[in-house]
Amino acid sequence: MLQAKQDEETRKIQFTGGSTYIISLPKNWVSQNQLKKGSFIRLRSEESGLLTIVPPSSAVQKRLDEAIILVSPNDDTEMIERKIVSSYLAGYNSIHIKPVKQLSTTQRHDIKLFVRRMLVGTEIVTDTFSQLILQVLLSYPELTIQSALRRMCIIATSMHKDAIMGLKTSDIPLAKEVISTDNEVDRFDLYVTRLLRTALQNPRLTKEIGLESSNDCLAYRIIIKSVERAADHAVKIAENVLALKHELDNSTFEKIEKMSGMAIKKFGNSMESLFRRDYKTADAIIESIREIDALEEEAIVSSQLDVEDGAVLRLIIESIRRTAEYASDISEIVLNLTVDSILV
Repeated sequence: MLQAKQDEETRKIQFTGGSTYIISLPKNWVSQNQLKKGSFIRLRSEESGLLTIVPPSSAVQKRLDEAIILVSPNDDTEMIERKIVSSYLAGYNSIHIKPVKQLSTTQRHDIKLFVRRMLVGTEIVTDTFSQLILQVLLSYPELTIQSALRRMCIIATSMHKDAIMGLKTSDIPLAKEVISTDNEVDRFDLYVTRLLRTALQNPRLTKEIGLESSNDCLAYRIIIKSVERAADHAVKIAENVLALKHELDNSTFEKIEKMSGMAIKKFGNSMESLFRRDYKTADAIIESIREIDALEEEAIVSSQLDVEDGAVLRLIIESIRRTAEYASDISEIVLNLTVDSILV
């Protein structure tokens, strides 16, 4: 046996039985994992070419399967929620909320409401004043990254359209509905982030969650953030609809509606170029994005609003432009992911 580095060993491959290659396992590793003659281990062939040896009932895996969050009576609910989200994103499948004494009625109510509203695939399996146990039940093939991301895109696009409709009709309930819908996008954002972190920790899961390779993880993390921010700007449009004191004149609204329609179309097309791995469509979106600037200028110039409403209108127009910019950002990532398709 040759020594390589302090934390590595080099072992020689041996040939036995006329058809089998074998290597010996380090004694310390066998003892540490409580293995013995006849014990079964699992071998995983990784995408990178590495071979991973996994002992049964791995202590590390047990630790990752269960997170325990201790809660004191004075803990703020938002602080508890942040710990729950961190555990969820880290990949824990079971999250135990254990109070030092007992959960207050407010803590218990708020935590349950938060989990049901924000954590995809998570159920409350134990609900008492002495503990809450959350279990992530959704398996990866049931909701892949592409499926979750497509759902995020549909919701964000619908939010934007509804916000513009609220602007046209001064529909206050519709604008408020757009604001409340943002939670739907945020919960899928958390779910996809959890999947990506899991894939980085376990590259063998890459294809199971819907990616072609682990190299896609960073690209998809940036894309889901762009989608989440596009939804945030739909919320900002709705909030500014509520802030407007007067209705827009038809000429100004028509220009805003045209600008919005173009931005949403580019946003949707950028996502389709991602799902289809379409380099040419993504490139065309980037080339055409400057058309938004001309429409933005026209909308601002045509406005006949007073100073206060004029400032609100500029914020609405800026949010529409930012949505188009996110389409461009997504398209640039698609170019990076698919550049091999256009190389000779």
